Parts: sequence; structure tokens; C-alpha cells
Amino acid sequence: MTAKRTRILIVDDHAVVRAGLKLLVDAEQELEAVGEAGSAREAVFEARSLKPDVVLLDVVMPDQSGLEVVPQLLHETPELKVLVLSMQDDPRYVREAFAQGASGYVLKEAADTEVVEAVRQVAGGQQYLHPALGARLLESEARQRDEEASDPLSEREREVLRLLALGHTNQEIAKLLYISVRTAESHRAHIMQKLRLGTRAELVRYALAHGLLEEDAAPDQ
Repeated sequence: MTAKRTRILIVDDHAVVRAGLKLLVDAEQELEAVGEAGSAREAVFEARSLKPDVVLLDVVMPDQSGLEVVPQLLHETPELKVLVLSMQDDPRYVREAFAQGASGYVLKEAADTEVVEAVRQVAGGQQYLHPALGARLLESEARQRDEEASDPLSEREREVLRLLALGHTNQEIAKLLYISVRTAESHRAHIMQKLRLGTRAELVRYALAHGLLEEDAAPDQ
């Protein structure tokens, strides 16, 4: 009796990347690429239709962040495992991926063997994170704990605060940080509440007083 193959849906907005991943997956006897998607919306549709075991998911896509679509994919197929495949090695993205429900995070620059091993691990019910990324994540969390002792804002909230102080709208912030407008609005509300600020002018004064705008050059005219 033939062993059941792990069914994989490949989601990336670049056709060349999808083709390369398909070749990589199909070269393994126990893996099978059953479909592709070039956007978050297509990913949800294909996951609903194909019922894959694992979704290889890019972060940056044209319609919606891959991280934000993870909960939608898991809602469609609760048994699904999501492996984020990204160029972003920032611990914030790693942390957010797992918070959204992903089972693994692997860099696009990783060797083919690492990608295959990551797929196998998440398909088997384990979590996957490259040791170097894991160490960086632990360092970031330790640094964040130290910062939180003296600063009420999280790292992401400080980033949103800086962009707000620079005059960006919620829509622009959402696009810059690959988050939804609703999430940007939520961050803004939490910032205003934590700092007990009532106006944008007060927010700008806080950002200036805490050096959040010092590294920003004047915008091009």
C-alpha cells in the first residue's frame, strides 16, 4: 500500500518562485504540490478547494499580507499547517507569524534541504524555526522586556507612533508595515491610551521628546 503523500499548496506572488518551489517539493517522494496561488485571496480559495496538508506561504503579496491571511486559512481548514517562507529575517515578523497561527518560518535564502525539512516537520505536527532565527528571536524578546521596563510602548507601537508623528495616515501605515488598516487603527488607539494623549500634536511632541524622529531625513520635495 502506497504511503499517503503530504499535499502542499504554494503561495507566492512570483510565478518563477512558485515554479521553483514546485520542482523542489515534487522531487521528494512523500511530498506533492497540489496547487498554487499568487495572492492571499487566491490562497484562501485554493485552500478551501484543495484541502492541502501544508501551505507554503509568502509574507509580501499584492492584496494582503501573508501573515494576516494565516487565520483565514486555518479557519477554512483547521487541520492545515502553515509554513511561512519569507525574505524577512526580522524577529518581529517571526513573532507575528507564530502569533497568527503559523507552524513554521523559514527564509527564502535557505538551502533546499532546509525548506524540505521544514515542510516535513510542520506536516508532522511540529514547529519549525531555523536555529539562527530562533536565537535572534530570543535576543529580541530579551531586549523588548528590558525596553518595556522603561517604556510602556511595544516595538511595533513605537514604529506606528513614529509614522503617525511623521504625518502618515492609517492607510499608509498599514501598507508600510504590511498590516491591515484595522490593526493600524488599533495600534494608534492603544498608543494614545497608554500615553494618555488626546491629539496628534501631543503625539508629535512625545515622539520628538523621545528621539523617535531624529533618524528621519526630510522628505523629498
